[in-house]
Amino acid sequence: MLTMSHAAGPSEPVVRDITLGALLQWAAETTPDRIALIAGVPDRDNRRQWTYAELYLQSLRTARALRSRFEPGERVAIWAHNIPQWIMMEFGAAMAGVILVTVNPGLRSGEVEYMLKQSRAAGVLVVPEFRGNPMLATAQALAARCPELREIICFDQWDAFLASGDIAKPKLPAVRSTDPVMIQYTSGTTGFPKGALLHHRGLVNNGAHTADRAGIADGAVQVTTMPLFHTGGCVCCVLGAVSKRATQVLVEAFDPGLVIELTASYRANAMLGVPTMLVAMMEHANFAAADLSSLKAIYSGGSTVPAAIVTALEQKLGAPFTIVFGQTECSPVATMTWATDTIADKANTIGTPMPNVEVKIVNPDTGQTVPIGEIGEICTRGYHVMHGYFEDDAATAAAIDSEGWLHTGDLGAMDGRGYCTVEGRLKDMIIRGGENIYPRELEELLFRHPSVGDVAVVGLPDPKWGEVVAAFIRPAPSVKIEKEELHNYLREHLAPHKTPRHWFVVDAMPLTGSGKIQKFKLREQWSKGEMREL
Repeated sequence: MLTMSHAAGPSEPVVRDITLGALLQWAAETTPDRIALIAGVPDRDNRRQWTYAELYLQSLRTARALRSRFEPGERVAIWAHNIPQWIMMEFGAAMAGVILVTVNPGLRSGEVEYMLKQSRAAGVLVVPEFRGNPMLATAQALAARCPELREIICFDQWDAFLASGDIAKPKLPAVRSTDPVMIQYTSGTTGFPKGALLHHRGLVNNGAHTADRAGIADGAVQVTTMPLFHTGGCVCCVLGAVSKRATQVLVEAFDPGLVIELTASYRANAMLGVPTMLVAMMEHANFAAADLSSLKAIYSGGSTVPAAIVTALEQKLGAPFTIVFGQTECSPVATMTWATDTIADKANTIGTPMPNVEVKIVNPDTGQTVPIGEIGEICTRGYHVMHGYFEDDAATAAAIDSEGWLHTGDLGAMDGRGYCTVEGRLKDMIIRGGENIYPRELEELLFRHPSVGDVAVVGLPDPKWGEVVAAFIRPAPSVKIEKEELHNYLREHLAPHKTPRHWFVVDAMPLTGSGKIQKFKLREQWSKGEMREL
């Protein structure tokens, strides 16, 4: 048993020096005729599918089309929902030596402009629109403000795009496992997102080891519900599936009824979903009658899962349930429970370190490792840690110390077995349905509105979403706060899921001696019913 909060994961499976392209090539060479990818759209007649040989060929064509336009090391953004071409772009960009910049399809113009500029993207591949968001028109309008953006390629011209690479036939570069392959944006204390620069070795091994611990068998069928712009989708789901030469049924956008039907129709064995998704499935009218007995592995992340839900999932589905914990900066999984763990461990802990990964809990003030059971900051070290934040040395130095430890900003504890728990966050990040929302971004926008004197955005507990966004506002002098006006103002600038669910007016903010807002006191006052909701 441990006495100090420092544990290492098992040494097996080993960390391989492998690229995304080499992983797909291996799957294609060893199981060429196995179905690799099915487009899990609602219309059964439009469910296209690709074998591993076909997926590898299409990804190679994608690589050549990209290489004919972009130099190795250049950044190319992808702004799309879960379409099959996204996966071809993931592997194609990797084989072309191009760094893929993933963009949430729910983001609006200002958010996308920041990412394109900060990454110095040379190109963007974009869908015409998604859920009413005019993405192609937005990208075209941004072009004049993004001086390094040379190419805007629409996915409705995909065949012509691939054909251009067939004609040019450029030579693909030699790609190393340590090369950067992806930039995914996360947030910093300034409210501006930081681009985590991720590498092949981290992503391929992390996806494979996560699939291993989840209990996914070689040749399994997996329903991919997680958004591909997120590491939960493009790493845990996509790379995890390919590492098991699995058949992946790709869901364009999560719909509980559709996921139930796809799971039953394709006799799916595995799925990853945030708790919100799993609860929505269990509450759906079709759940009780559906034959989901083929499921052998369910895993979840994004927030802890109550014991009642873990029990219900395992009893109703007869499949072992596991929890992953991590963040984008660590590719993304640092700890995970085991399929054989008790219900108590699955519900109350985030498991033990992943293979070849170290985790420790440190005192945030001294940096010293704390005794077991004591709360501190969760830190992790190993092959999975990002190279750093793209072109942000100061933020990188603040996140990764001189000994290679990534400081996650999450508060946690470790027991004598090496099992960890999450106790809160040093950061004020809100996790709503598995999606990260950064209060500073909303606060800065609200501060600009003339009716707002002061504002604090916090996460409040919610049985469905885990957390929801709440805005506590002190009005400007002699001003009455209009909830609808502020709601519409935010919706003009931000993705819908970031808009506060609850709005409160306060006469004054609880402050520290140095003048910082004490957000925990706002939560306490809310829980006691002392807040006035608009």
